[in-house]
Amino acid sequence: MNKTDIKKITNSNSHKKHDDNLEQIKIIHELNYYKNLEPTNKVLLSSSSGIAVYADSSPTPTMDNDNRDGWLHKKTLAGSDKFNYYFFSQGNKPMYLSDLVGLCANVSIDKWDNNSSAPFFNIYTKMTGSGDAGSWYKSRISYSIDNTVDICVGEHIEVWAKNQPNSYSGLRQVELKTKTVNGTALDTEEIYTISLGSDSASLVNTQILVSMLGFDTIKNINHRVKLIS
Repeated sequence: MNKTDIKKITNSNSHKKHDDNLEQIKIIHELNYYKNLEPTNKVLLSSSSGIAVYADSSPTPTMDNDNRDGWLHKKTLAGSDKFNYYFFSQGNKPMYLSDLVGLCANVSIDKWDNNSSAPFFNIYTKMTGSGDAGSWYKSRISYSIDNTVDICVGEHIEVWAKNQPNSYSGLRQVELKTKTVNGTALDTEEIYTISLGSDSASLVNTQILVSMLGFDTIKNINHRVKLIS
């Protein structure tokens, strides 16, 4: 082996170490990002704000038996029991369907029977008095799970709809791909509220833990609500 060959090997090893160092720095930065990122709001289960969020849910969500972060829904009786967690209220300006970029929620699905075991998003727009599709909303757009995704029972995941968000948690991201529209759902319609809910058709002992809710808009609003108990 001549001096030229030795120099090539030395340079190659030097480049490899440099690339490895960059990769390690990148991983450290990502870990710090997830560790230090704070939600933009927190809601306590027992507070008046918490009661407004879970509103018409039945049964009332509880803290988790295994001390995991979030609110636990467990369906104890056959019938129409389900949860709805509302996480949007209008601020100083209206938000339109065209403004909404994406939806996300951190959840654990603790029991799997079928697709009704998974939560889904609902977006409701304000009534206009003409062509309203519901008794209290003009249009409803739903995003739910399909059979193309993999669900692991008890895994903490981030479900999302519309556009994949930047991860605030580092969790595996699962898209809710099935879109169902009731009403006109025009881009010009004002958003009334947004919810994450469970299916009233789910079976007894359906169990879902929700720890974070969020949405992103074209106005650089990236709202994340942490559910605490």
